Amino acid sequence: MWGFGMARTPASLPGGLRLSDYLSVGVIARVFPRAAVRAALRETERESVRQRALPADVMMYYVIALALFRQASTREVLRCLMEGLRWVSPELLVRVSGKSSISRARSRLGPQPFAALRDACVRPLAAPSTAGAWYRGRRLTAIDGSSLSVPDEAVNRRHFGLPGASRGQSGFPKLRLSVLMELGTRAPLAWCGGPWSESEMEQAERLVARLEPGMLLLADRHYGGFPLWSQAQDRGADLLWRVKSNQAFPPVRGSFPDGSWPSVINGSGRDRRRRRGQRAVRVVRYRMPGSDEAFTLITTLLDPEQAPAAELAALYHERWEIETAYDEVKTHMLGPGALLRSKTPALVLQELDGLMLARYAVRCLIH
Repeated sequence: MWGFGMARTPASLPGGLRLSDYLSVGVIARVFPRAAVRAALRETERESVRQRALPADVMMYYVIALALFRQASTREVLRCLMEGLRWVSPELLVRVSGKSSISRARSRLGPQPFAALRDACVRPLAAPSTAGAWYRGRRLTAIDGSSLSVPDEAVNRRHFGLPGASRGQSGFPKLRLSVLMELGTRAPLAWCGGPWSESEMEQAERLVARLEPGMLLLADRHYGGFPLWSQAQDRGADLLWRVKSNQAFPPVRGSFPDGSWPSVINGSGRDRRRRRGQRAVRVVRYRMPGSDEAFTLITTLLDPEQAPAAELAALYHERWEIETAYDEVKTHMLGPGALLRSKTPALVLQELDGLMLARYAVRCLIH
């Protein structure tokens, strides 16, 4: 059956509908204008072909609103949405339908229009004066992975999988999520979700396509392979990644005065033997005060005068801002358990897109 996950009490929002609720919907409509929503529907051939009680453009806003009204039932979310949309578009007349009608309308919509809307509307937010968003004229970004729980339905278990836990298996199927985020604003620029069996590296390969010249991408040691490095560098972005301690980066000549040294990152197999698949990098190695753990970074910023090693060592730790952003999504937007509502894989992925679009709208407002 198409539908939603855990049963929720069909109660109205505390204290009735407030001006802040109108503004929440108003922010969505401002960041994602109806013209852009309709264009996304046309592009993906998901426009309503006849007059419906729940037209496709309203359902696009509904899926995004699910992330903002987590304490409300699915039907109550629709009522709040319609009150808010009438505030910004008085001509809208939509009936507040039951759960089964909402589920069918979401199923007709599918996940494709949300990807089109993201591609049309999601852009970096940081202005030149935005604190923490820049390093020497380069826009700071980070990439990292996490997970979200989905309802324990048979189709979700088959599609997403149950990861192992200390005592058997996890209680809920898990969706693996990866995000490309702008630092400073904490705005998600791109994201992808998939089964637990899908690796963070596979997802990252899809996300680096959103990199642009002038960006500087920070990444943890899970991403330090040659293929992904090459794909990201070919997008014109600069890179500053931590690498695993067992990866060797011998100097190709003497060290620089700041203690860093020039080296190369190699491909494997035939490419390595023929000296192809090789990229120049600069290596920075350091320890934090009071710790024996060594950090090794590699970067495309090859000139130590333009990017001193001490600055890069401090800059790398800005990557932890993406961990804070994940906490904001899981704790403050989704609440305990970080559990999505949708009962089928297609609607889970649709809900994920709605969640991240809502997150982007919130960061637009804060910025």
